[in-house]
Amino acid sequence: MEEKTLEREVIYEGKVFNVEKHVVSLPNGNTSIRELVYHNGAVAIIAFDEKGDLLVVEQYRKAFEQLSIEIPAGKLEKGENPEECAGRELKEETGYTATELNHVFDFYGAPGFCSERVHIYEAGGLTAGERQLDADEFLENQTLTLERALELVANGTIVDAKTIMAIQHWHIRTLKSF
Repeated sequence: MEEKTLEREVIYEGKVFNVEKHVVSLPNGNTSIRELVYHNGAVAIIAFDEKGDLLVVEQYRKAFEQLSIEIPAGKLEKGENPEECAGRELKEETGYTATELNHVFDFYGAPGFCSERVHIYEAGGLTAGERQLDADEFLENQTLTLERALELVANGTIVDAKTIMAIQHWHIRTLKSF
């Protein structure tokens, strides 16, 4: 079932991702074209404030021209350790630092064409502090109860996949505790 690359053409090299066009040999002997996006990956953090509410950020997303409510997240630099990146991004976006970061799961959001692997961590032992936003980052911090988070997923307000998965993880964990 493996596809072998016969030809590779770099279409675009950018700051966040690269795009390539591959001619591949298919298992049946035919050839096809694959347009691929290569990305270093990202991290996202499930973190709760002192009341047990989920920390989220609201920011404008140019790709779909809307505000988006998301768990804190950020892109990995080439060769960066995901756990270290998670701690850095949590501090930058929310001001919180964590004494522990536990890996929950990884996922590929669009494996048909994109290599971006998102590493999800849950933060523990939080201490509040000052945010350290990047110069091009504009966001507002919020918190959500589980009930409110589920409502925002159900009504289509939260559309970000990593955030929906984090809320579902939180919900399942809560159900298991009964």
